[in-house]
Amino acid sequence: MSETLYISDLDGTLLNQAAELSEYTKNALNGMIANGLHFTVATARTLSSSGKILAGLTLGLPVALMNGVLIYDGERQCYAQTHTFPPDAIPAVIRTLRAFETTGFMYELTGGEMRTYHESRGPRPLHGSVEARIAHYHKSFRHRNSFSDAPPEHIIYFTMIDTREQLQPVHDALLALPDLNMTLYKDNYSTDLWFLEVFSAKASKGSAATYFKETYGYRRIVGFGDNLNDLPLFAGCDVRVAVENAKAEVKSAADAICGANDGDGVVKWLEEHWQ
Repeated sequence: MSETLYISDLDGTLLNQAAELSEYTKNALNGMIANGLHFTVATARTLSSSGKILAGLTLGLPVALMNGVLIYDGERQCYAQTHTFPPDAIPAVIRTLRAFETTGFMYELTGGEMRTYHESRGPRPLHGSVEARIAHYHKSFRHRNSFSDAPPEHIIYFTMIDTREQLQPVHDALLALPDLNMTLYKDNYSTDLWFLEVFSAKASKGSAATYFKETYGYRRIVGFGDNLNDLPLFAGCDVRVAVENAKAEVKSAADAICGANDGDGVVKWLEEHWQ
């Protein structure tokens, strides 16, 4: 059993600017994994989008999804860990969104099935996101007149997409609510859009790192990241590596800097340092 686990973010870190694994990265990782590298990913993506992206990569370990809200075991094809949204907090979150006249996506997990709800396709950032997810990842969406119509016991996540100017006051208002965690960070594939994602206070990429450490007995976790939502991952790691294209705050928190995502930086760092 290796004492070290390597955990990488996907977008902006392991993936190139086309949101894909390059053939170099895929082949190199598969070769190292076959020779004993212990490797997995921690992403803000859901299973439907990350599963398509990671197809062909021989991961033997579960993956952390939706910023650590879910741990998915691909070998058993089930969620090994789930952090549901605090039910009492859901009405307060919805009231806050109403107060700032914003909306987004609400995610429900029931019986192992993910359901994604949206209230309206009106705002252009939301409209475009629905179209992109349907086109690229074959996601299905369910329209509701109001998020309040959904049963609260299986809700796990909210995502809002807009400019930072629009989302920052929503984020600041939500900080006053108990039992919640959230992350506000820039979309890697847009010039002006940001994500605000809200979930249980028990979940984070850092808590996912702790899960892997405690469940599998790793003594050391090495994490790779680029964006603000990777700072919790870094907090849960023993060694932190930022890609060259990472945000300044992420580089400041890193122990080392590797090459950029478009240059297979994570894999080339592993090839040099793993053994």
